[in-house]
Amino acid sequence: MSVGNYAELRAVYKPPAPRAAQKVLDHLDVHCRSFIELSPLCILSSAGTDGQADASPRGDPPGFVRILDDKTLLLPDRPGNNQVDSLQNIVENPGVGLLFFVPGMNETLRVKGKAEIVTDTDLLEPMKIRRRAPISGLKVTVDEAFLHCGRALIRSRIWDTEAQIDRSVYPTYGQALADQIAGADAKEIDDSEDEANRERL
Repeated sequence: MSVGNYAELRAVYKPPAPRAAQKVLDHLDVHCRSFIELSPLCILSSAGTDGQADASPRGDPPGFVRILDDKTLLLPDRPGNNQVDSLQNIVENPGVGLLFFVPGMNETLRVKGKAEIVTDTDLLEPMKIRRRAPISGLKVTVDEAFLHCGRALIRSRIWDTEAQIDRSVYPTYGQALADQIAGADAKEIDDSEDEANRERL
């Protein structure tokens, strides 16, 4: 049986505890701000007008997401493959979700809001790394922000070094793409990625 509406969904799940709704803020308080300042990684979720959803990792040194004020964040968009899936979605539909991680912490921070793509030099210049400013930035107006409990990360053992796989059990990035793309060369891809990771982060 599949769940087809909210009433059927609530028949499966108990009502949430009052605290679940009480913790949702409409701004960034001191704890949200501190979490973002400690975070080197967030996941950006977006969706186009066709309803197709996407999620993309964004990472830099801790504090890479600028806090402009209690309602506004700025995410740098660094050089990549120029596929711009997330940015294309945002042009069509500004609604985004952000999930912030801090290594060693099991709790995460969730932020929902509206994003716009900005190219203003005065906003992007302070976000330079290795003398390179971001290509653009995502200016996010915060609608909701709240801490998410640590159970998913505890169950996954994501920070436990003993849970790390032996890297040899999964092919290299180049080999995986060579298997997926006719005529692609695994070594050429891996060498290109290594060079990009050294020189163009």
